[in-house]
Amino acid sequence: MPDVKKELIGMLNHALELEYSARIQYLAHAEAINGLGAEPIIERLKEIAGDELKHEGIFRELIAAFLGGAPSMNLAETFKAKDIKDILKVNLKGEKDAVDFYKQIYQKVIDSKKSLQYEFETLEHQIRHVIMDEQEHVTELNLLLGK
Repeated sequence: MPDVKKELIGMLNHALELEYSARIQYLAHAEAINGLGAEPIIERLKEIAGDELKHEGIFRELIAAFLGGAPSMNLAETFKAKDIKDILKVNLKGEKDAVDFYKQIYQKVIDSKKSLQYEFETLEHQIRHVIMDEQEHVTELNLLLGK
């Protein structure tokens, strides 16, 4: 297996671990929220958790079907929060960190186009779309925070 594929498998497995943890964190945080005006925030956190589940599937498929690797079953770190504002801030930071890391993966794919003759377009397309979803999450969390 070419080194670029091994490197991408490693990067995508880390991304997969981030998605697993993000989904768990969003669902746990949604259950921790209560009070006046909580319902729309709970719904939005659960909706974002659903997006993270879709990203997990995308990353598993890229790792296994397109790059010939084994998807990780490990979790990245999760973060607790004590109230709605902290929950939104913790998740906003996680989304920004994910965007930054996924852009590194995307750049690796772009830089490796010649080595990925039969995988490039799918990798480029799927990773770009996950980044776009995560950027949407950043925007939504900022709006919920009043930014």
